[in-house]
Amino acid sequence: MPMIESKKLSITQWAEDDRPREKLVLKGRSALSDAELIAILIGSGTRSESAVDVAKRILAMVQHDLNKLANLTIKDLCKIKGIGEAKAISIVAALEVGRRRNFSEEADSPRLNAARLVYDYMKSDLLDLNVEQFWAILLKQNLHPIKKIKLADGGITGVMVDIRILFKEALEAMAPHLILVHNHPSGNKNPSDEDLRLTNRVVEGGKLLNIGIVEHLIFTNSGYYSFREEGKL
Repeated sequence: MPMIESKKLSITQWAEDDRPREKLVLKGRSALSDAELIAILIGSGTRSESAVDVAKRILAMVQHDLNKLANLTIKDLCKIKGIGEAKAISIVAALEVGRRRNFSEEADSPRLNAARLVYDYMKSDLLDLNVEQFWAILLKQNLHPIKKIKLADGGITGVMVDIRILFKEALEAMAPHLILVHNHPSGNKNPSDEDLRLTNRVVEGGKLLNIGIVEHLIFTNSGYYSFREEGKL
């Protein structure tokens, strides 16, 4: 019985929503894997491999570490089967844009290593509010913010916080540190018993997940209370 040779489908023969470019348009950039994003950069594969297959091979060579990939030169990339100079240049240029974006973001955002800096950073969100809100600032290892998130709205005298949501956000952002911030519309800077209990619960949860609680700040229009400065952390 004759053997039937199976041919690997090229990207143009895939289902439309499985092709990297179409997938990006239909589902958004976050739906694409690293290999699919690199496949878009290189545009085409070889006779025996699709662009995605080539991209997967490149990533395997650097242990799927994009930082290691960014350290490769054009000459290094050209040694890889299926990667010529034009494709190598596309990869290097894209990774350099990403590197510059990271530097730009850090230059625009403060290093939140002091309570006064945290207070100033949160002014645009909490100044003059007449209800309590609870926020978290997720931090990089160097204490530059990844993002700030509002966890809960409350009333004039209190707010309920779900610690599970807090740590879910931190884990999804891969944040090694975080800062807690909530306001007291009354202007009273002193922590309540519930503020102290909540802080202790978050600190204990952070220890289990290896997430450091850098600060808990009580925000008022006239100033702040720092758990760190008062020895409560």
